[in-house]
Amino acid sequence: MSTTTETHAEHTVTEHEHGTSCGHQALTHEGHVDYVHGTHHHSLHEDHYDEHESVAEHTQDAHAHGAECGHEALPHDDHVDYVHGEHKHALHSDHYDEH
Repeated sequence: MSTTTETHAEHTVTEHEHGTSCGHQALTHEGHVDYVHGTHHHSLHEDHYDEHESVAEHTQDAHAHGAECGHEALPHDDHVDYVHGEHKHALHSDHYDEH
């Protein structure tokens, strides 16, 4: 199960409104919807969106990604993301972060 931490207000609803046609991937998270922006998520809070940072999704001991893991591999900048349903995992030290 992924976890996020709230950091701050990222932008107002009038600056950019998230929804089905906004171009950002939507993830259901703890009773609300997060919209993916790179390595962080935006979540509606009154008249603005709070930024949530992704934290470790799982360790390498729990599941190691690679050529034989069964997850689609997507090159991304200087690393590879592995697709898990509607989100992606990227290796970071001894664990995988949600991208």
